[in-house]
Amino acid sequence: MKYNYFGNTGMVVSELCLGAMTFGGEGYWKAIGTLDQQAVNTLIKTAIDNGINFIDTANVYSFGASEQLLGQSLKDLGIRRNEVVIATKVRGRMGEGQNNVGLSRYHIMQSIDESLERLQTNHVDILYVHGVDPFTNLEQTMRALNDVVVAGKVRYVAVCNWPAWMVMKAQGIAEKNGWNKFEGLQYFYSLAGRDVEREILPMATDQKLAVMPWSPLAGGFLSGKYQRGIEKAGDSRRDEFDFPPINKEKAYDIIDVLNAIGKEHNSSVAQIALAWVRHQAPVTSTIIGAKKQQQLLDNIKSTEIALTTEDLEQLNKVSALNKEYPGWMVERQSADRVLNQVHQSIAENSRK
Repeated sequence: MKYNYFGNTGMVVSELCLGAMTFGGEGYWKAIGTLDQQAVNTLIKTAIDNGINFIDTANVYSFGASEQLLGQSLKDLGIRRNEVVIATKVRGRMGEGQNNVGLSRYHIMQSIDESLERLQTNHVDILYVHGVDPFTNLEQTMRALNDVVVAGKVRYVAVCNWPAWMVMKAQGIAEKNGWNKFEGLQYFYSLAGRDVEREILPMATDQKLAVMPWSPLAGGFLSGKYQRGIEKAGDSRRDEFDFPPINKEKAYDIIDVLNAIGKEHNSSVAQIALAWVRHQAPVTSTIIGAKKQQQLLDNIKSTEIALTTEDLEQLNKVSALNKEYPGWMVERQSADRVLNQVHQSIAENSRK
């Protein structure tokens, strides 16, 4: 297991992060996973024993049950708080009340206290805003996030699922006021979903933000259980919860290439798909979920795979994004600048 710095913070996290969405199974989350305390303890111990020091949950996962099970597991296993990085989230609806949802100061303050109680800790290391709240202005949200950091309840704040322009607007508000800024990004990123390469990943590189891909196997579609002609895997969450949306015909083409490369590396489709995500330069820690211990161990083994240049070229080609405006225009208009640099270099060499 390798470790990477979390953005500009100096904090170090494992290259894989254990996602806790399978913990609990309350309500519609049952389609994701229904792990009880004993099963959760087994997964947490397996993760820690294999070098994972980063665990990701959310208050909305099984409506608090995921946080409760995670907190109890750390206590049951005797894992010291400073040995693990815990991330949770705020934004989702946690009850029927009108103010029990969103990114208002009211809801953020209420939610962090409830999350800490469920997790049985006095702070979380990372608090993500879990999506856009169109009814709360960004200044109020960023002020509230700064205040929970100042209060010692949160170490760092981060963001999920926002458009790039909104992230940068929020960063500008925070910088102007001397508040804590976002240090990381959690977004859907997979061979079957590379949309973040248009705006999000360039922003992350420019701003030195940590990147945590969620659903690197595209909701299980790249797990190896799905092939052309197999619409139901029988034991995959996509059978009941067909999310995130992907172009399945294109994904089948990707699976064909994953199969071929997997045979060369004596590895599974899932392991090659996870290895591809890990090889992408801006990625800090890839979030993996599991229902069973062996599934987790198989996913962890993906860190041992070193894809060749040819492997990456094949995977990049079959999964490539269609060019969109203004991207293709930026590329076109930048060509003369590259040529000018070449000409300048030639001219300088000729004068020597």
